[in-house]
Amino acid sequence: MLANTKIPYLCRIHLENSADFKLPSFYKITDNMELDFEKPIVELEVKLDEMRAMSTEGDEDMNTAIEALENKLKTLRAETYGNLTRWQKVQMSRHPERPYTRDYLEQMVDNFIELHGDRNVADDKAMMGGFGEIDGQTFMFIGHQKGRTTKQRQFRNFGMANPEGYRKALRLMRLAEKFNKPIVTFIDTPGAFPGLEAEERGQGEAIARNIRDMFGLKVPVICIIIGEGASGGALGIGVGDKVLMLENTWYSVISPESCSSILWRSWEHKEKAAEALRLTADDMTSFGLVDGIIKEPLGGAHRDYEATFAYVKEAIMANFKELKKEKAEKRIMARIDKFSKMGVVEEGR
Repeated sequence: MLANTKIPYLCRIHLENSADFKLPSFYKITDNMELDFEKPIVELEVKLDEMRAMSTEGDEDMNTAIEALENKLKTLRAETYGNLTRWQKVQMSRHPERPYTRDYLEQMVDNFIELHGDRNVADDKAMMGGFGEIDGQTFMFIGHQKGRTTKQRQFRNFGMANPEGYRKALRLMRLAEKFNKPIVTFIDTPGAFPGLEAEERGQGEAIARNIRDMFGLKVPVICIIIGEGASGGALGIGVGDKVLMLENTWYSVISPESCSSILWRSWEHKEKAAEALRLTADDMTSFGLVDGIIKEPLGGAHRDYEATFAYVKEAIMANFKELKKEKAEKRIMARIDKFSKMGVVEEGR
């Protein structure tokens, strides 16, 4: 466990059915939770903890050494996390201790009531949602959920929703519109589930319908990318008045691994692919594809849950206060204009 990570509810156990299941390589959970580029930081943290344990009151030499190491650690953290490559930010977005949708709902939202099912096929566990309150204001919250343990990840299908997940999301959006409640979506998915059965049940149609209908929602819609924002799986709940990204997240039509496998027939060039895709929050903001970046604690969202929740909560309420001042018709037209400016389709002759 990383130093300074004191989140007891991360260890909760869900009673979920499972079988032996092989994790995709980029979701492999190791005994040590640190990423490769974080190892020098973790080594210093361990050394600092050891020195503090050995120090005694009045030992000036030890206290001086501890202070020097603290300053060195502070500088190393600032240099490391202030100069992350695009691939390193992709790794940060996938950190196994990073907060997921359920964590935000449990710790940031009051009186959350989860709603289930698409009223057609099933209840997709990769997509969750329901009504909840922030500072007395009721919202409809909808988001992808991955799960942490192998069992949970299988149960949640790694956050890759089936058509019934997107139909459930749209049902909840319409319910929110019926009761005039604003909508907040949490996006964190490696993509919509690409299985044959998903295609047979209308995966493409479900996502397309969500995109179309979200343009016309009369209530304020705030979309937040809290981890991975991949392809149509993200867009299925990603059309909003405000689209925000946490600092160490990514948003792209394809993952670096998949891009590398297509262009170079191998995943070995994933770092080069990440640079070419320009998929970080800074990139997306510069392109005008998202409306803002939500700050993360130094070292990433997994380092300080409370601070992360506070930043996200502040962003939600600030944007909601701005959006509720506008009439529904104006919001709808602004939403349509914003996404229409992102590209132009020309039909071939």
